[in-house]
Amino acid sequence: QVQLVESGGGLVQPGGSLTLSCVASGFTFSNYAMTWVRQAPGKGLEWVSGINSGGGSTIYQDSVKGRFTISRDSAKNTLYLQMNNLRPEDTAVYYCAARYRNPVAYRPSEFRYWGQGTQVTVSS
Repeated sequence: QVQLVESGGGLVQPGGSLTLSCVASGFTFSNYAMTWVRQAPGKGLEWVSGINSGGGSTIYQDSVKGRFTISRDSAKNTLYLQMNNLRPEDTAVYYCAARYRNPVAYRPSEFRYWGQGTQVTVSS
C-alpha cells in the first residue's frame, strides 16, 4: 500500500519558519523524484519545489527561492520542506507527491502518488 503522509503545518506569523515532513511507504523511495505542491484557498494547484531521486538536484518556484529548502532522507523515507521568512501569500494546503525516476519537468499531473496535505497558515 502506497502512502505519503504530510505533517508539520500550522499557524505561523509573517517572517517565521516552519518545516514540513512527508513520510513515504509502500514504494522504493530512492527511485522516485519528489515534489511539493500547494493550493491556496480558492486557487488551483501551484508547484513549489522538486528534488530528484538521488537528492542531488533541487529546483524551486521563483516566489520561494532563497526562502524554502527541499531535502530528503533516504534512511527515513522522508521528504522535507524547510520554510523560512514566511509570507501571508504562502498560506495554502501543502501536498507532497512522488514520481518514478526523474521528470523532465515537475508537473503535478505527472506525479502518481500524493499525500493528503497539511495546512500552512501565515498570519498576524
